[in-house]
Amino acid sequence: MKPKIAIIPGDTSGIGPELIARLITSDGVREAADILLIGDRHVLEAGMAVAGCSYDLDPVDPGTDWTGTAGVAFYEMATITPDAVEVAEVTEAGGASVLRTLDQALEFTQNGVTDAIVFGPFNKASMHLAGLGHDDELHYMAEKLGVDTYISELNTLDGMWTSRVTSHVPLRAVAEMISEERVHEAVHLIHRTLRRSGVERPRISVAAINPHAGDNGNFGTEEIDVLEPAVKKLAETQMSVDGPWPSDTVFLKAVAKEIDAVVTMYHDQGQIALKLLGFDRGVTVQGGLPIPVSTPAHGTAFDIAGQGRADVGATRAAFDIACDMVTHWHKE
Repeated sequence: MKPKIAIIPGDTSGIGPELIARLITSDGVREAADILLIGDRHVLEAGMAVAGCSYDLDPVDPGTDWTGTAGVAFYEMATITPDAVEVAEVTEAGGASVLRTLDQALEFTQNGVTDAIVFGPFNKASMHLAGLGHDDELHYMAEKLGVDTYISELNTLDGMWTSRVTSHVPLRAVAEMISEERVHEAVHLIHRTLRRSGVERPRISVAAINPHAGDNGNFGTEEIDVLEPAVKKLAETQMSVDGPWPSDTVFLKAVAKEIDAVVTMYHDQGQIALKLLGFDRGVTVQGGLPIPVSTPAHGTAFDIAGQGRADVGATRAAFDIACDMVTHWHKE
């Protein structure tokens, strides 16, 4: 059976509605999954106008069998008025719209109406204006879904994945937050996610935190004290994991397809590499949730919002990954 994917447009002020229009009308998308669009009709129609494409919105009752519609299945909400949509602006109204549509998508997927969620780019500043009390949307979703175990954003590009031991924290706090337990959690999370994406035996490398992997303790001892023991214990469980590798060379292994994933120590360590390699193709997967959730890794791009210039590549990749994860979700 085809995956059932809930899609929400993201921040109404950004490129999300345009990207969703381009996605829906891309070759093979509607053949790959049954899609349930969630949101305001005027927002989705505005996205079509900007993208220069169109599709029929077919209102459905999610409590019944909503698949097989002639148009695109559509659950209509009233989250923002047309006059409150301010293109390329951070607004409380835009953030409130995001939170309401996200809540609905989470509810549908948690209850089995849909199997996974793909969302257009969010703007955290708008969400915080609207009352988001968490660092990011991942922690918001985790609370909504009752998750109290390890979670982390995962990023992927052309089959190359990264996870993080620390994420949205000041750089000065990173070293003291690195522990064997957190390294183990980050490795296990990306190993499980790769399995759920169809990789039978993931090959994982752990990045160092210090220059030249500490140079035998000359530039820091985290590699000797924490990372090397953590990797050794993981390898003893028969996982394919090695390191720590200097972070300025470990991604060469990934580009050469010698490994599937890099576990990084902090946010930019992996993000710089992936975004340099393919900014318009990168995907963020919300790791550690009980349901598949993905989104393009780029942001709301206010600088080009409303201009019809947004590249759908990363959104299409997020959609494809969500479909793959639904298919392989039972794998650990």
